[in-house]
Amino acid sequence: MNVVKSSLPDADLKIVAEALQSALVDLIDLSLVAKQIHWNVVGPRFRSIHLQLDDVVTSARAHSDTVAERASALGISPDGRAGTVASGSGLGAVEPGWTKDTDAVGAMVRVLAAAITRMRERITATDEPDPVSQDMFITITADLEKHHWMFQAENQ
Repeated sequence: MNVVKSSLPDADLKIVAEALQSALVDLIDLSLVAKQIHWNVVGPRFRSIHLQLDDVVTSARAHSDTVAERASALGISPDGRAGTVASGSGLGAVEPGWTKDTDAVGAMVRVLAAAITRMRERITATDEPDPVSQDMFITITADLEKHHWMFQAENQ
Protein backbone atom coordinates (compact mmCIF):
# COMPACT_ATOMS: atom_id res chain seq x y z
CA MET A 1 0.00 0.00 0.00
CA ASN A 2 1.31 3.43 -0.94
CA VAL A 3 -0.72 6.04 0.92
CA VAL A 4 1.51 9.07 0.35
CA LYS A 5 3.19 9.83 -2.97
CA SER A 6 6.38 11.85 -3.08
CA SER A 7 7.10 14.45 -5.72
CA LEU A 8 10.71 13.21 -5.89
CA PRO A 9 11.69 11.08 -8.88
CA ASP A 10 11.92 7.37 -8.03
CA ALA A 11 15.74 7.22 -8.28
CA ASP A 12 16.10 10.19 -5.91
CA LEU A 13 13.46 8.79 -3.56
CA LYS A 14 15.38 5.52 -3.30
CA ILE A 15 18.55 7.35 -2.18
CA VAL A 16 16.62 9.52 0.28
CA ALA A 17 14.66 6.55 1.64
CA GLU A 18 17.88 4.67 2.41
CA ALA A 19 19.38 7.73 4.10
CA LEU A 20 16.26 8.40 6.19
CA GLN A 21 15.79 4.78 7.25
CA SER A 22 19.42 4.29 8.26
CA ALA A 23 19.37 7.61 10.15
CA LEU A 24 16.22 6.54 11.97
CA VAL A 25 17.82 3.26 13.02
CA ASP A 26 21.01 4.96 14.22
CA LEU A 27 19.11 7.61 16.19
CA ILE A 28 16.89 5.06 17.90
CA ASP A 29 19.97 3.01 18.74
CA LEU A 30 21.76 6.11 20.03
CA SER A 31 18.88 6.79 22.42
CA LEU A 32 18.97 3.18 23.62
CA VAL A 33 22.75 3.11 24.05
CA ALA A 34 22.74 6.38 25.98
CA LYS A 35 19.90 5.16 28.21
CA GLN A 36 21.68 1.84 28.84
CA ILE A 37 24.82 3.68 29.94
CA HIS A 38 22.66 6.17 31.91
CA TRP A 39 21.19 3.32 34.00
CA ASN A 40 24.58 1.72 34.63
CA VAL A 41 27.08 4.55 35.09
CA VAL A 42 28.95 4.61 38.40
CA GLY A 43 31.81 6.65 39.79
CA PRO A 44 32.66 10.05 41.19
CA ARG A 45 31.18 11.89 38.20
CA PHE A 46 28.00 9.81 38.22
CA ARG A 47 25.52 12.68 38.53
CA SER A 48 26.90 14.97 35.83
CA ILE A 49 27.35 12.15 33.33
CA HIS A 50 23.97 10.64 34.25
CA LEU A 51 22.28 13.96 33.43
CA GLN A 52 24.37 14.51 30.30
CA LEU A 53 23.28 11.10 29.01
CA ASP A 54 19.64 12.10 29.44
CA ASP A 55 20.31 15.12 27.21
CA VAL A 56 21.57 12.77 24.48
CA VAL A 57 18.51 10.53 24.88
CA THR A 58 16.16 13.50 24.59
CA SER A 59 17.95 14.79 21.47
CA ALA A 60 18.14 11.40 19.79
CA ARG A 61 14.45 10.70 20.41
CA ALA A 62 13.40 14.10 19.06
CA HIS A 63 15.61 13.69 15.99
CA SER A 64 14.34 10.16 15.34
CA ASP A 65 10.78 11.48 15.33
CA THR A 66 11.76 14.26 12.91
CA VAL A 67 13.44 11.74 10.58
CA ALA A 68 10.50 9.33 10.73
CA GLU A 69 8.02 12.11 9.98
CA ARG A 70 10.15 13.30 7.05
CA ALA A 71 10.12 9.76 5.68
CA SER A 72 6.34 9.57 6.07
CA ALA A 73 5.91 12.93 4.33
CA LEU A 74 7.78 11.48 1.35
CA GLY A 75 5.69 8.32 1.27
CA ILE A 76 8.37 6.16 2.91
CA SER A 77 7.12 3.92 5.70
CA PRO A 78 9.61 4.34 8.58
CA ASP A 79 10.67 1.18 10.41
CA GLY A 80 11.77 1.61 14.01
CA ARG A 81 11.08 -1.94 15.20
CA ALA A 82 13.56 -3.50 17.63
CA GLY A 83 14.73 -6.12 15.13
CA THR A 84 15.31 -3.51 12.46
CA VAL A 85 17.31 -1.35 14.84
CA ALA A 86 19.34 -4.32 16.10
CA SER A 87 20.25 -5.50 12.61
CA GLY A 88 20.72 -2.11 10.96
CA SER A 89 22.53 0.16 13.38
CA GLY A 90 26.08 1.17 12.59
CA LEU A 91 26.93 2.54 16.02
CA GLY A 92 28.43 -0.54 17.62
CA ALA A 93 27.52 -2.21 20.88
CA VAL A 94 28.23 -1.20 24.45
CA GLU A 95 29.12 -3.62 27.20
CA PRO A 96 26.35 -4.71 29.59
CA GLY A 97 26.53 -4.10 33.32
CA TRP A 98 27.92 -1.35 35.49
CA THR A 99 30.04 1.17 33.63
CA LYS A 100 32.74 3.26 35.28
CA ASP A 101 32.18 6.97 34.60
CA THR A 102 35.36 7.29 32.52
CA ASP A 103 34.39 4.24 30.45
CA ALA A 104 30.89 5.66 29.98
CA VAL A 105 32.35 8.88 28.61
CA GLY A 106 34.68 6.94 26.29
CA ALA A 107 31.80 4.81 25.02
CA MET A 108 29.71 7.89 24.28
CA VAL A 109 32.60 9.57 22.45
CA ARG A 110 32.94 6.44 20.28
CA VAL A 111 29.20 6.00 19.65
CA LEU A 112 28.63 9.67 18.87
CA ALA A 113 31.62 9.71 16.50
CA ALA A 114 30.12 6.75 14.61
CA ALA A 115 26.72 8.47 14.44
CA ILE A 116 28.29 11.70 13.18
CA THR A 117 30.35 9.91 10.52
CA ARG A 118 27.26 8.12 9.23
CA MET A 119 25.17 11.31 9.36
CA ARG A 120 27.78 13.17 7.30
CA GLU A 121 27.55 10.41 4.67
CA ARG A 122 23.81 11.07 4.51
CA ILE A 123 24.44 14.80 4.11
CA THR A 124 26.55 14.02 1.04
CA ALA A 125 24.12 11.42 -0.33
CA THR A 126 21.09 13.72 -0.16
CA ASP A 127 22.77 16.85 -1.54
CA GLU A 128 21.34 16.49 -5.04
CA PRO A 129 18.24 14.32 -4.59
CA ASP A 130 16.68 16.16 -1.65
CA PRO A 131 18.17 19.32 -0.12
CA VAL A 132 15.29 19.41 2.39
CA SER A 133 16.35 16.08 3.91
CA GLN A 134 19.97 17.18 3.63
CA ASP A 135 19.19 20.29 5.68
CA MET A 136 17.57 18.12 8.34
CA PHE A 137 20.68 15.89 8.44
CA ILE A 138 22.89 18.98 8.79
CA THR A 139 20.87 20.17 11.78
CA ILE A 140 20.99 16.74 13.42
CA THR A 141 24.73 16.46 12.82
CA ALA A 142 25.36 19.84 14.44
CA ASP A 143 23.49 18.72 17.53
CA LEU A 144 25.32 15.38 17.68
CA GLU A 145 28.64 17.20 17.31
CA LYS A 146 27.72 19.38 20.30
CA HIS A 147 27.12 16.27 22.42
CA HIS A 148 30.34 14.72 21.08
CA TRP A 149 32.31 17.82 22.05
CA MET A 150 30.85 17.83 25.56
CA PHE A 151 31.71 14.18 26.17
CA GLN A 152 35.21 14.71 24.78
CA ALA A 153 35.66 17.61 27.21
CA GLU A 154 34.61 15.26 30.05
CA ASN A 155 37.38 12.87 29.01
CA GLN A 156 40.26 15.30 29.61
